[in-house]
Amino acid sequence: MRIATWNVNSVNARLETVLRWFEAERPDVACLQEIKCVDEKFPAEAFERLGYTCAVHGQKTYNGVALLSRTPLEDVTRGLPGDPSDDQARYIEAVVSGPRPVRVASIYLPNGNPVASEKFPYKLAWMARLHRHAASLLRHEEPLALMGDYNVIPGPLDAANPGDWSDDALFQPESREAFRSLQWSGLTDAWAEVGDGPGGYTFWDYQAGAWPKNNGIRIDHALLSPQAADRLVACRIDRSPRGWEKPSDHTPLMIDLNFG
Repeated sequence: MRIATWNVNSVNARLETVLRWFEAERPDVACLQEIKCVDEKFPAEAFERLGYTCAVHGQKTYNGVALLSRTPLEDVTRGLPGDPSDDQARYIEAVVSGPRPVRVASIYLPNGNPVASEKFPYKLAWMARLHRHAASLLRHEEPLALMGDYNVIPGPLDAANPGDWSDDALFQPESREAFRSLQWSGLTDAWAEVGDGPGGYTFWDYQAGAWPKNNGIRIDHALLSPQAADRLVACRIDRSPRGWEKPSDHTPLMIDLNFG
């Protein structure tokens, strides 16, 4: 089973690019972030023509997440549990049905900038809530993949120029500690486990020639339960869409799980 995650930075604005990639790669499951549209405006028909079932948790102009699957999606949860007052569309979770069901979540974790604003405490509180929810899911002892744009640079090797990010919420000690705590709850970072090592960037800013200079960072992650990590055979970052016309500033990350 191939599961992909991609922050598409507006699915309708980049639909041609996104569909081109789906037609080439044809993942079994895809987690999209920053779709930037309400549910009714999500281009479901275009993906359905490619054989996908869609589950969407959208929001006008900002945020928004989606799950696409070649098999039916069951037990869909829209919104991260734990705070009914939080109306930002940043989390969707479902069970991908089949002979070997897998629970998959598409995550768009808050950016948190500027650090001196209320956005940074919101980021940390959201991460604490994700940690609690992940702990509850891990108790089910089932294959689980928490995929998405975490807006966290785990360590200095995950940035081409770590010093550029010293004042950024993505690289603050509190953000990195929260990410480590999430892993220590029993989750495996797929790229760290079987990826190609340092330089596995998933994001290049639109500014200052970041893409041609390969001034990237790794902020899109796949965190797996032990039952999924035991089946992990590959993790790959597809850099090619970042070089296409009118690209997202992120590029897809994919994992392969072997259920033999």
